[in-house]
Amino acid sequence: QVQLVDSGGGLVQVGGSLRLSCAASGRTFNSYAISWFRQAPGKEREFVAGISGSGGGLYYADSMKGRFTISRDNAKKTVTLEVNSLKPEDTAVYYCAASWRFSRDHYEYAYWGQGTQVTVSS
Repeated sequence: QVQLVDSGGGLVQVGGSLRLSCAASGRTFNSYAISWFRQAPGKEREFVAGISGSGGGLYYADSMKGRFTISRDNAKKTVTLEVNSLKPEDTAVYYCAASWRFSRDHYEYAYWGQGTQVTVSS
């Protein structure tokens, strides 16, 4: 089992950057694929980026490629999502989630952080 805590969200202007963190507890952290999802008001939860347990597999939603970067430090049990060139449509609650196997489908993830709000103002 793994517990996740998201942090790093905030209010940022268009074109700005943020660094979101997902801190985990549990002894088998490197066995889990970790992904970030986001959910805007009135919209479905959508996949943003994911990383395999070893860190060797990186996955991005097409609309985030080039702007978002995911990485992990298994020794520190953290996953980081760097978000750049932010747009108003990036405004959402961002969640990290853990699964035994990577998937772009949020239904496949059993463990979730509490979410961190990202608001991009124009």
